[in-house]
Amino acid sequence: MSDLPHVVVVGGGISGLAAAWFLTRGIKGPRATVTLLEAGPEVGGKLRVEQVGGIGVDTGAEAMLATRPEALNLCRELGLDLQPAATTTAAIYSRGQMRPMPGATLTGVPTDLRRLAASGILSLPALLRIPLDHLLPRTVLHGDVSVGDYVTTRLGADVTARLVEPMLGGVYAGRAEDLSLQTAVPALYRAAGRRRSALEAARSVLEDGRKTTGPRRGPLFVGIEGGVSRLATELATALQQDGVTIRTGAVVQRLRHRADGWDVVVGNGRGRYGTHRADAVLLATPAHVSADLLIDVNRSAADELRQIEYADVAVATLGYRAADACGLTGSGFLVPPVEGYAVKGVTYSSNKWSWIAEHARSEDPDGLFLLRASVGRAGDPLVADATDAELIRLAADDVASLTGLPRRPEVEHVTRWEQSLPQYNVGHRTRVSETREWLLNTPGLGLCGAAFEGVGIPACIGSAQAAVSSVLQQFTQRREWAHG
Repeated sequence: MSDLPHVVVVGGGISGLAAAWFLTRGIKGPRATVTLLEAGPEVGGKLRVEQVGGIGVDTGAEAMLATRPEALNLCRELGLDLQPAATTTAAIYSRGQMRPMPGATLTGVPTDLRRLAASGILSLPALLRIPLDHLLPRTVLHGDVSVGDYVTTRLGADVTARLVEPMLGGVYAGRAEDLSLQTAVPALYRAAGRRRSALEAARSVLEDGRKTTGPRRGPLFVGIEGGVSRLATELATALQQDGVTIRTGAVVQRLRHRADGWDVVVGNGRGRYGTHRADAVLLATPAHVSADLLIDVNRSAADELRQIEYADVAVATLGYRAADACGLTGSGFLVPPVEGYAVKGVTYSSNKWSWIAEHARSEDPDGLFLLRASVGRAGDPLVADATDAELIRLAADDVASLTGLPRRPEVEHVTRWEQSLPQYNVGHRTRVSETREWLLNTPGLGLCGAAFEGVGIPACIGSAQAAVSSVLQQFTQRREWAHG
C-alpha cells in the first residue's frame, strides 16, 4: 500500500479539480493520493459547454482574468492554448440609449469626469453632484460597509445606480446596497481609509496599479478555443491519468471524524451507500452544502457558512442571422436595474471570441450570430419562478428592445444556475475568517471555492491552492511530531 496520505475532495467544479491537481503534486508538504467525489453527472461545475445551433459554446463561465496567474499557469501546464478576446469594447444601456463604457473606472467608480460626461451615462444634475465628494467631510470607516452606502454617500445615487450596480450585477449578480466594500472592492476599501475623497481613493488605486505593473500589456481577459470548460475536462483527464479516482453521481451524505482520519459516507441516490476512509477531507462545495456536511463535525463553522447567501441566475444563449446583427459592435453591454429590464448583461459571443464566429460560419455559410443574455439577481425570484420558455421569451424580448434584433431568434437555449453565485454581503470577510478559525479545532479538513475570496476562475484555483497547502502542511507537522 502507498504510504502517501489519502485525501478525499468533495466537489468536482474547478476548485475541486484544481485542489486534486495540487494535492497530487505536493505544495509545501507531501504529495497525496486523491479521490474526488462529485454529486452531479459530470465534473466542471460552472465550466460547461453546450451545443447551440450545432456550435459548442460556454454556458457558464466564459473568460478568465489575465491579471491573476493561477488559471494561466494551470492552462500552460495542461498545454491549453489561451486566446484573448477579439474585442473588449463594451457599453452600458443608460437613459434610453446604448452608451460607451467610460474608461478609468474602478468597479464603476469614476476617476475621469470628462470621459464620464462624454459617455452620456449620467444626467447633468448627476454629474454636477459628483464634485461635492471633495467638499464632504471624510467618511470614516469603522468597519465594513456596503458598496452602495459608500458610493452613494460620496458620489450620489446615480453613480451607484447607473455605473456601480451594473458592474456588480455582472460579476456577482448582487446588489450594491448589500455587497461588502471590504470584500467586493477591497482596494477601494483600503484606499478609502487613507483618502478623504472617493474620487481620489479610486484614482490612487488605479495609479498604484500602474506603478506596480507598469503600462497594461496584453489582454485583460482570455479564453480557450472551444470554451473555457476545456480547462475542466482536460484537467479531469490529466488527473485520471495520474491515478486520481473521480466518481460522479456520488452524493456525500455525512462526514465522520475519527482519531486517525475521516469517514466520508457516500450515496448514489438509489439507496446504496459506501464509505471512503481518508486522512483528510477538502470541501470544494457551495457554502450551504459544506454547512450541511459540517453540522455534526463543527457546528460553529457550519453556522457561519450558512449565512452566505447565493443568487439564482440563468444564461439565455440566442442565435440570429449574421445579416441581422451586422450593426452590433464590441463585446456586449450591461443594463442597470434602474432601466427596468430583466436582462442585466449581454455578451456578443460571436464578436468576442473568434473561434465561435469561425465555427458558426462552418455550420452555416450565411453565418449565425450568437450572444449570451444573463438574467437573475440576488433576492429576485424570477429565475426560480419562471419556466425555461418564459426565460427565453423575456431575454429575447429584452434583447430585441435593446439592440433592434428580431424578437424571434433562429436558435435558443437556456441554462439555469440555481444558487450559483455567492453573495459577499457586508461582513463577509469576518464571516470567512471566523469560519477558518473554528476549523482550527478540526484538523485534516479544508475549504475552498467561490464562497470565500473570489468568484472568478483564477480566484477559485488560488483558493484551492491555499487550502491544499494548509492541509499538506498539517501532514508535515504530524510527521515531524511523530519523529521528534
